[in-house]
Amino acid sequence: MDLDQLRYFLRVAQRQSFTRAAEDLNISQPALSRSIQRLEEEVGQPVFERKTRSVSLTDAGVLLQARAEQVLAILEDTKAEITDDGQSGRVRVGAIPTIAPYFLPQVLRQFSEEFPKATLIVQENTTDALLKSCTQGEIDLAILALPVAARYLDMEEMFEEELLLVLPPQHVLVDKEKIRLTDVEPYPFVLLDEAHCLSDNIVSFCRQRSFQPVAVERTSQLAMVQELVSLAHGISMIPAMARALDQSDRRVYRSFTGRKPTRTVAVVWNPYRFHSRLIKAFRERLRQK
Repeated sequence: MDLDQLRYFLRVAQRQSFTRAAEDLNISQPALSRSIQRLEEEVGQPVFERKTRSVSLTDAGVLLQARAEQVLAILEDTKAEITDDGQSGRVRVGAIPTIAPYFLPQVLRQFSEEFPKATLIVQENTTDALLKSCTQGEIDLAILALPVAARYLDMEEMFEEELLLVLPPQHVLVDKEKIRLTDVEPYPFVLLDEAHCLSDNIVSFCRQRSFQPVAVERTSQLAMVQELVSLAHGISMIPAMARALDQSDRRVYRSFTGRKPTRTVAVVWNPYRFHSRLIKAFRERLRQK
């Protein structure tokens, strides 16, 4: 049993398909099938249940998957620890879409200037996907908005951020001196898809005040939420970091009077994986933001 066999096995298990796994690995499907067959001969039983269009793990495959992930993680961490010079290496950072394009560019630029030999890899995804990647060691850090169910992960809060009301310029609330949450209750909302935690933050804040926002449209991009508001499809709430980069005069932002809606931005990481001095330095820069 060699390392390539384990990597091939894990990719097939992840993709649940020999065809898709072979494409990812850039090898032929027959070569991949032979590798898995040799692996099964060595363990003495099948690790995959073959179906017409997919594969699934057998009981033996489930056990092997856990052990293979541990073996490869140990080897990867050992190599990283041996070569850790505090200046070179990679930092794999994940962030949710409502944070990545607004918060990360300046952080990455400053870190690259301080550590020019470092390689920064950024992955943008939903909260659940990033937590899974962090748990499995596919990324080193994930920048998310609370709350998160971070089992077996360490977490540190970085800052609290206000959510601002965004309106089309012609909206009746634009000229109102003080806007309370009750003032927006009659109006339809444009929100992100349910997979995005920002929508949960908004809905949760409203529900705490006995108000259920009615979403007339949902989209997968925060920029599209802003555009739909500009077109008077509805109103919404936008993180302050996104508002700071919005130079358009086709939208108007207002802060609520009284208790304001906010979200808490945090960083999570897997404490069971080796963290190089470079990764620790990146985490320290995040604390300074």
